[in-house]
Amino acid sequence: MGSRSLSKAIIVFIVAIVSTLGLTMGKVDAMAMQDRATWLWDTTKIVEDESGVLSFLESKQVNKLYLQINSDIASNFYKSFIDKATAKGIKVYALDGSASWVSTEGYKMQDQLFDWLQTYNGNAAATEQFSGVHLDVEPYLNSGWSSNQAKTIESYQALLTRAKGDTDRLLLPLEVDMPFWFDEITYKNQLLADWVIDQVESVSIMAYRDAAKDIINIVEHEINYAKKVKKSIVIGVETGATDEGNTITFYDDGEAYMNKQLAQVHQYYANKKSYNGFAIHDVDSWMNMQP
Repeated sequence: MGSRSLSKAIIVFIVAIVSTLGLTMGKVDAMAMQDRATWLWDTTKIVEDESGVLSFLESKQVNKLYLQINSDIASNFYKSFIDKATAKGIKVYALDGSASWVSTEGYKMQDQLFDWLQTYNGNAAATEQFSGVHLDVEPYLNSGWSSNQAKTIESYQALLTRAKGDTDRLLLPLEVDMPFWFDEITYKNQLLADWVIDQVESVSIMAYRDAAKDIINIVEHEINYAKKVKKSIVIGVETGATDEGNTITFYDDGEAYMNKQLAQVHQYYANKKSYNGFAIHDVDSWMNMQP
């Protein structure tokens, strides 16, 4: 091979390597931009084991935490925790809600959350503030779901509409948890899943299954609908013990198996713009999960 031909070959090789690296880095950057989230229900942990919780979240590359609001905990504990989480690239969302919120007294509890949050964020430095609101209401756990489903759905929709108004005033995004089977519930000629996705910035689907093929299947409608309306879907999975069956949770399977299944789900949906990562339920059970 002549020197000129050799030079061309070297240049082609270098270009190929650079292109490959660029594509690979692009994929890494895309994954880094997606949510890797989890729920922390036991808020006393930010008081009793702040460094332990933060170290765990960092070790799992968590970049979003849904943190349960407990108004009995002094604001300075929230400020300290969120400030340190912010420094680690973790956004903290205010988590609250219960099935009782769709009852007659539900607005009172909802107002308490948003009043507390407005006061808190108003008195916190930028690095200490909540980055958004994440609601977990689950109206189907309310007794009204079986006795008068239509009325309970109306109450749930009114609650979310009201919450969207509250978060808009606070200039915060609104996210909600939603079961995968809301795409089987029709109300006023619209699937309930579609209505929920329309109202909020992002939905975490409780896709509680322990096999990639099942998870892929039960979130397909939501992923496709969210793509159409330019919204975001995060796929939630369970790691806690449950009496609902072995296929619901990764509790008995271990973390390595879970990560393998999630990698398959990620590969399947990676090119869907509406797919935005995973949420692992929850910090306590994840911490105690088998390797």
